[in-house]
Amino acid sequence: MNPGKSATEAGDIMLVRSSHGRGRARVTHAVVVIFLEFFAWGLLTTPMLTVLHETFPEHTFLMNGLVHGVKGFLSFLSAPLIGALSDIWGRKSFLLMTVFFTCAPIPFMRISPWWYFALISVSGIFAVTFSVIFAYVADITEEHERSTAYGLVSATFAASLVTSPAIGAYLSAQYSDSLVVLVATVIAVADIAFVFFVVPESLPDKMRLTSWGFPISWEQADPFASLRRVGKDTTVLLICVTVFLSYLPEAGQYSSFFLYLRQVIEFSPAAIAAFIAMVGILSIVAQTLFLSVLMRTIGNKNTVLLGLGFQLFQLAWYGFGSEPWMMWAAGTVAAMSSITFPAVSALVSHSASPDQQGVAQGMITGIRGLCNGLGPALYGFIFFLFNVELNDMKPTTGRETGSTEKSLIPGPPFLFGACAVLFALLVAIFIPEHHRLADIKTCSAHKSSSATSAAHAQNANSLATPTSDAEDIEPLLQDSSM
Repeated sequence: MNPGKSATEAGDIMLVRSSHGRGRARVTHAVVVIFLEFFAWGLLTTPMLTVLHETFPEHTFLMNGLVHGVKGFLSFLSAPLIGALSDIWGRKSFLLMTVFFTCAPIPFMRISPWWYFALISVSGIFAVTFSVIFAYVADITEEHERSTAYGLVSATFAASLVTSPAIGAYLSAQYSDSLVVLVATVIAVADIAFVFFVVPESLPDKMRLTSWGFPISWEQADPFASLRRVGKDTTVLLICVTVFLSYLPEAGQYSSFFLYLRQVIEFSPAAIAAFIAMVGILSIVAQTLFLSVLMRTIGNKNTVLLGLGFQLFQLAWYGFGSEPWMMWAAGTVAAMSSITFPAVSALVSHSASPDQQGVAQGMITGIRGLCNGLGPALYGFIFFLFNVELNDMKPTTGRETGSTEKSLIPGPPFLFGACAVLFALLVAIFIPEHHRLADIKTCSAHKSSSATSAAHAQNANSLATPTSDAEDIEPLLQDSSM
């Protein structure tokens, strides 16, 4: 028996197994996982508003902001570690973990509201399903197919939120919130079962470790690593400041806006569901039809500026608007503002060299993750600071004269957000449209010997590649439909 031949045959068998695994994993698997998870949470839009106010009758907006702020900040801290481990041990186990812990709080909405909100906060450690999903898609698609696949996943996310709040509101009105929670729990369990029994592993066998260890460095798991690279290039700094100033109010708005519509503007559950559907559908149209046209005609930078202009107008309208029709009108503008982040992502992609895509996109993702923690807490604090509190939990059919004193600025956090976006717009003006980013990977490699420099470069490339695969589109599309 020839040992060399046996080794070759073993290698061929491994490659066959790896190719077979890649053949069985489909983008459809990722689409189903995302749809079921966010459909389950979308059903709870109406019951969650009720439970939130019943659990925190005083300072509701503040507590809502703190809950979502803790969740977002924990996600920011844990995302690099989970991503690095999934690159080593495979996607399926971590996909199962993220889906399970993200959906775990759902049944506790009726069992114990206090445990429900506590679990929501803590679940942020594992609430990074999108990062794992995009890595899963990157494993099974070629580079030229990835943008289409990512777009399909993002459109699925938007579609799940277009339909589920309306269904949840209908079931709540016709039956009870308990039935909605039960249905959402069943869908969440179905999602977990789908991952466990149906979803195949996407990472090839030859790229995974056969034994459980901890073969990653602190640099790979450090959530602040990408943020520390921001100042190494002026263009990167301008882009990151723009993302921070524009996404901070977006994240805060995402966490509190539906509660604001229900309790301050006095939208009914059905009206909130219709509003979500309208903005979601228009956002899909804006991100598919209008975005491609604008990118071809006016370019990346001008598309970013246009999107920021829409966002500024939308937030100012939300801030000063006190009537339902104003919210509906501003919602159409909000849909057009959803083009901002895809345009920023494309601008970064075109500015970075091929071997720096992961690092550049990783910085944008790091800024976005930080905003997911800071934005909700900041909005909740501003609501608390301006004494914007909830009065009656039951929505009214009409506004009672004198029941509430009209304020000159009904939504102070949205006006603050408009000011932040105004500064983002001013910063974005100075972003050069055609500029190749400087080498921002590491600075230590230039200070060492040639052998050490080669090793550092190899490590940097190995870190950048999965980040690029996993997050080429995730930074900026995931929440823009809201």
